[in-house]
Amino acid sequence: MKRIAILGSTGSIGRQCLSVVDSLAGSFEVVAIAAGSNVKLAAEQAAKYRPRIVSVATEKAAGELCDALKARGTKAPLPEIVSGAEGIERVATHPDAETVVSAAVGVVGLRATHLAIEQGKNIALANKEVLVAAGEVVMAAVARHRVALLPVDSEHNAIHQCLRAGTGREVRRLVLTASGGPFRRTPISKLAKVTPKQALAHPNWKMGQRISIDSATLMNKGFEVIEARWLFGMDLPKIHVVIHPQSTIHSMVEYVDGSILAQLGPTDMRMPIQYALTYPDRVASNHCALDWKSLRRLDFEEVPARKFRCFELAKESLRQGGPMPCALNAADEVAVAAFLEHRLPFLGIPAVIESVLEKMPRTTMRSIEDVLAADAEARQLARQEVDARARRAG
Repeated sequence: MKRIAILGSTGSIGRQCLSVVDSLAGSFEVVAIAAGSNVKLAAEQAAKYRPRIVSVATEKAAGELCDALKARGTKAPLPEIVSGAEGIERVATHPDAETVVSAAVGVVGLRATHLAIEQGKNIALANKEVLVAAGEVVMAAVARHRVALLPVDSEHNAIHQCLRAGTGREVRRLVLTASGGPFRRTPISKLAKVTPKQALAHPNWKMGQRISIDSATLMNKGFEVIEARWLFGMDLPKIHVVIHPQSTIHSMVEYVDGSILAQLGPTDMRMPIQYALTYPDRVASNHCALDWKSLRRLDFEEVPARKFRCFELAKESLRQGGPMPCALNAADEVAVAAFLEHRLPFLGIPAVIESVLEKMPRTTMRSIEDVLAADAEARQLARQEVDARARRAG
């Protein structure tokens, strides 16, 4: 039985991870969970899986969770209940956990994931910020402690599977697929008046608000290019992106002999989660299957650079290196939040990010502290830019 800890247990990936645990009864024990602010769901999860420790966002939420568990009247002992940044770090480094599922949204999970790596724990990674903001630092720790870092994102998970067919020197390029989001067919001239409701309407996936907006701008695919660089040790020229609106092929690997291996599957995150949790084994699944009857065509097209400025900014941040990818992520989070609050137009998102990247001091990233300092600097610059634009808009 593999013992796991889950950072972000009440989020979308966390809930689907627990669904995988349920479907493979007897294969996993959930020893620790970090649940954020959803106290009601955290109480349900704690009562069902009986972890040794549960972390929530605040001290107040910890008190509410304690009361909720006591009100259930179960005879089982209560788990240790902790909160805040220290709490999530306690969950990530719990001595009984062998694998940590890093699914907490934002940089809140960055330090905790890095600490887990330093404790020698394997990582099932679903938090983009870990590699986008701190890829160099994190992958150095992975190599130093000789742990496994398995991607949960469907695209990188697909590449990981396809790479099992050959060695690194046999790879010509990695090909990430993008759905194109809700504005794949929308003319550039109409993007200025896009509303949050329209941008949140992803055609293929049900996701959280920020990742849905990032998919609409294709920033999410830019992040994935940065992640792929660190996960697979491939330079930018060997990482390609194509739009594939059906989202049936999750990604591909092209080998030097011309062979292309593609991983196909349903748009169901439980499949890559299960792969990451059970690796290097494959086990039977009773919840994921591709509907071949609906698979009538596979379309591919190039990414239009002028239309998806965020995608180009992501690649440029990777070329520049240092704090730029971290600043990209931080500025994007601030800009997306402002767009959702109707304080910034849709095309203001890349404009804010570009401004931040131009102003960002060039520094060296040697530690998580350096990453967090760059993140804070970029957020401040982004907030100032958003406020300035809001004032000019009147």
